[in-house]
Amino acid sequence: MLHSRSGKKSLRKEKHVSKAIYFTFLLTLLALTSTWAQSSDLLRLEYTNLPNEDSGVNTSRYRFLLNIPFKLKGGQYLILGSEYNYIDFDTTREFPFDDSELEHLHVIDFNLGYIFNWNEDWRFVGIITPRLASNLVTNVVGRDFLLNFTATFWKEVTDGERPFRLVLGLTYNSTTGLPVPLPLINYYRRFDPNWSFTLGIPRSDIRYHISDRNTLLMALFLDGYFVNAQNDIILPDNDLGSAISLSALVSAFGYQYNVSKMVSFYGFAGYTLFQNGVLRDDKRNNVFNLNNDGGLYFKAGFKVSIF
Repeated sequence: MLHSRSGKKSLRKEKHVSKAIYFTFLLTLLALTSTWAQSSDLLRLEYTNLPNEDSGVNTSRYRFLLNIPFKLKGGQYLILGSEYNYIDFDTTREFPFDDSELEHLHVIDFNLGYIFNWNEDWRFVGIITPRLASNLVTNVVGRDFLLNFTATFWKEVTDGERPFRLVLGLTYNSTTGLPVPLPLINYYRRFDPNWSFTLGIPRSDIRYHISDRNTLLMALFLDGYFVNAQNDIILPDNDLGSAISLSALVSAFGYQYNVSKMVSFYGFAGYTLFQNGVLRDDKRNNVFNLNNDGGLYFKAGFKVSIF
């Protein structure tokens, strides 16, 4: 009997550790998503919608990003910028707690970047991003703040029959709770006049270039957020929800209209192969499931990007 109880405790402990590792892995990938996007965009206006009638949860996100490069001597650049995400969390079903303070979520980033030529083949890109992620129902508190930084080496060959781009680096995001930076990789190649692909984490895609103006693509990427709930949410069994998070693995088809090499409009329609919307306690453990059902995914926007 004692052996049976001990075994059950051990199993519960193993499941708890496995979930913690899994959550850390997802947060790490999501950190890579936002950090790498910030490093390549100069301007982005974007709307994302995840409707889900079955779960009673509909999530919409409005995103605005602006990075301004300042040219220094010797091919060096200083980048100053900011990004704002407004997340509308709309529910059509009753939860066993007051969800009114989760209706409007805010994520605000401030970007400070530096670029210079490391040698003839490689450029160095460094970005520091303080972040405020909160529902902002009271005054700003300490746990609203997070810190991200990225250091990468970037090599690009634009001439020739098969141009390519390779980005290798490290990224750190305080959301993950890991004390060390993690690797970042992104590889792009145009292997045919009409075809190209990108391999990497957190996004991979393959593109068919109909013309210089029109591009079709299939993509697999991660999306989501992690936001502090300033007033802990009292849950059944006296648990407390200290943060709300969403992790989604998305498969989508897209279309991009290129106004120029740097300016484009784009749209995606797809499905979340995996979706995990939860409330988490102050140790980032899952304390309440909000939406774990896959659903439709839509995104449209305008961007000015270096690639």
